[in-house]
Amino acid sequence: MRMKVDTDSVLVPLSVFIAVGYHVFLWNTFKHNPSRTSLGIDSSRRKSWFREIKEGDDKTGMLAVQSLRNKKMVTILTATVSILILLSLAAVTNNAFEASHLITTADNIFFGSKHPTTYVLKYASSSLLLAVSFFFSSLAVTYLMDANFLINAIGKKHEGDCGCGYELTTGTESFREYTRLVLERGFFMAMVGNRVMCVSLPLLLWMFGPLPVLASSLGLVWVLYQFDFPSIPNISVCKR
Repeated sequence: MRMKVDTDSVLVPLSVFIAVGYHVFLWNTFKHNPSRTSLGIDSSRRKSWFREIKEGDDKTGMLAVQSLRNKKMVTILTATVSILILLSLAAVTNNAFEASHLITTADNIFFGSKHPTTYVLKYASSSLLLAVSFFFSSLAVTYLMDANFLINAIGKKHEGDCGCGYELTTGTESFREYTRLVLERGFFMAMVGNRVMCVSLPLLLWMFGPLPVLASSLGLVWVLYQFDFPSIPNISVCKR
């Protein structure tokens, strides 16, 4: 019985620590040496692209809106997948306790503890992370929709009274900086929602035991490392 408890209490926290520790390392590298990470490179190129949007250039404004559409579609897909898995977990949980007798005692080292508290943790942890992923993805869609409108507004040249009591051309730099801030927040929220969903995937395998959780966490970190740290020479990135 002690071995069954130790399997869950050691391997699962270790798996979570590996996934969270990797993202702490990624964030620290992004803040201090952004040219090493794909996030820093993308952020730098996005800022350069945003600076090229000029007032009165309708073609550039419409191109920016169309470019953001793909990111918004991916974010909506992430939110949809998160909520669908969350609903599926709610349905599976109803039968989880009844199916626990199918796991034999000899296999408990692999499948982990069958204690009711452990079953609650298995489904509650995954459900919580999926709900957080859906929340951040929803915020990202909101920010990206606002960014679509604001970038398109930059591409329009406003003349005379706008009918709202003030001139849109007043404080142009502040308006552009606010638009850039909304754009960056949208991409950041989308990234957080996507990564939280990725971290929740190993915990979904906890229903099969703690060993699949550890194996999937190691595999997840390896795959994400290939995307986050491209094997190319450092690119000059301006920190802002």
